[in-house]
Amino acid sequence: MRRRAVITGMGILTALGTGKEANLSGVIEGSSGIALITSFDTTGYRVRTGGEVKDPEISRPATGKLARHDRATRLLLAAAAEAMAEASVARGLPEETPVFAGTTLGGMIGGVAYHRALMAGGRPRPALIMDYLSHLQAAHLRDRLGLKGEISTVSNACASGANAIGFAFKEIQSGCAEAAIAAGYDTMCEFTYAGFNSLQALSPTVTRPFDRDRDGLALGEGGAVFVMEELGRAKARGARIIAEVIGYGESTDAYHITRPDPSGAGAARAMQMAIVDAGVDPADIDYINAHGTGTPPNDSMEAAAIKTVFGPHASRVPVSSTKPMTGHLLGGAGAVEAAISIMAMNAGVLPPNLNYRTPEPGFNLNVIDRPGERAVIKTILSNSFGFGGANAALVIRRYGDHAS
Repeated sequence: MRRRAVITGMGILTALGTGKEANLSGVIEGSSGIALITSFDTTGYRVRTGGEVKDPEISRPATGKLARHDRATRLLLAAAAEAMAEASVARGLPEETPVFAGTTLGGMIGGVAYHRALMAGGRPRPALIMDYLSHLQAAHLRDRLGLKGEISTVSNACASGANAIGFAFKEIQSGCAEAAIAAGYDTMCEFTYAGFNSLQALSPTVTRPFDRDRDGLALGEGGAVFVMEELGRAKARGARIIAEVIGYGESTDAYHITRPDPSGAGAARAMQMAIVDAGVDPADIDYINAHGTGTPPNDSMEAAAIKTVFGPHASRVPVSSTKPMTGHLLGGAGAVEAAISIMAMNAGVLPPNLNYRTPEPGFNLNVIDRPGERAVIKTILSNSFGFGGANAALVIRRYGDHAS
């Protein structure tokens, strides 16, 4: 018998705000956190907007031990604090609980600052690179939680956050762990911002996934942290169960370093694997949280993949991308979007695909274009696809809709 993995705590920070309440309100209202970048000088860039976390506790100069932490660590610890409070475990997790963290940038902000100071002939503070290596944020998280389990850092492009949840799910399902921490996070870093501007992948207008007139994405920052436990353990301690992860799929198509395979074959494989792993049919999926970056190649690929997997049901199942609200969080996208999907599922509301006005001929998807649409959502599919053909998909179910 397969062991079941449930989520008992969840924390989130995005451009919509800090915490689950602020983010769910933003989703229900159809708000957008995309605005002019303020954390660095965008003069000279083609595009100057993005989704920054505005929490003053994250942005103000830190003191004490936090003063040595990169912004990435501070985002991660803030999300973890909310997750742990909701799970009501404090330091009650098994000491050997593993930590799985997905990111593309790690502590890149500190690394860039160190490099700039060094190239200018100065003597940069070693503290600037204390968090540069991407595994160090997860190490700080583990230490903060008082754990001694293994750390696994996933840096698999924009699939990283979904991978982290999938790996934690499999660790519990296989009996290798009674509980696990899963996280995805990334920061608004000028190094990456410059790269996406150079690729001309950023929208000079607004991000409009799946729209005929889509012209690029918006970068974002933030993160989400999950406390995951084996069902029996969670029930034994009387935990409130938020949702259950029931399926995970991953694939690599390696079509191109930045462009997805137009056929969507690799993405379809990941989605099919997740659905089969969950033991459900495509028709059982009530909502698809699409990767939906708003770039012409990605959305065309994902539409093709959805049609491959869902067949005639593809034109009926509700689909949306939440990236016009939060920006694209890169390695943090899969975790943040899973968290948003879970909150929406439990609230019975479909996240809107902002700025969607003109359907792309041939897509024939049921794109949710208005905020506040109510629906009974029992099972969701969350997609994450990244550079180099990294594909990941999660199937998550509302707890209580299956025999316990």
